[in-house]
Amino acid sequence: MKPEENEREQRGRNPHEGHRERLRRRFAEEGLDAFDDHTALELLLSYAIPRRDVNTLAHELIRRFGSFDGVFDAPLYELAAVSGVGERSAVLIKLVPQLARKYQLSRVKRSAGALNDFSRAGSYFLPYFYGVGEEQVYLATLDPKCRVIGCHLLGSGREAFAAVTVKSVLEAALRDRAFAVILAHNHPNGVPVPSRDDIKSTEKLAAALEPLEIKLSDHIIVADNEFASLKECGYM
Repeated sequence: MKPEENEREQRGRNPHEGHRERLRRRFAEEGLDAFDDHTALELLLSYAIPRRDVNTLAHELIRRFGSFDGVFDAPLYELAAVSGVGERSAVLIKLVPQLARKYQLSRVKRSAGALNDFSRAGSYFLPYFYGVGEEQVYLATLDPKCRVIGCHLLGSGREAFAAVTVKSVLEAALRDRAFAVILAHNHPNGVPVPSRDDIKSTEKLAAALEPLEIKLSDHIIVADNEFASLKECGYM
């Protein structure tokens, strides 16, 4: 290759290509624990923005949204509106916590075993609320050995548990021919402490299931990766 052709080729290359390759090689060798927050975000953005220095953009995102996790928790439209991000990169950012949630759900479903105490029940439900910013309610249906038959989303949104109907619980339990059920809902941005309404609604649902000989084994409340059991707290 002639010197002038080689010079033109060098000018046409992405000047940050070598840096990105070093980041990827470092990740392959050391894992993400070796990265600080902005460098980890930089590596992710490099897959959506192929020909631009994304180091500055990674710093700007963390500054704007307050923290590394704040970037991933930000609404898609707010991420896309940041100069240099756009929809493609915003979707990639929002995909990460959803993939992590799906991964954790797959693991817990595969190795759940019998939900025969509050600790196992709480650990089973935790991934369902991973990265969820609104209140959601789930019902796990169990066989006589306390193994999970199915797990059903009964509602989501503001005060979702208060809106859950006896009918929806009975329908899910009867459809799965459940021997017992466990309820779970989250307190977004709160603490896993049952409210007075949580306790009253739980008692109402337990009473509705009793004539059908279906036991409400527990009600798990999740908040900030912690959980509490109404049964363990003495409310059931």
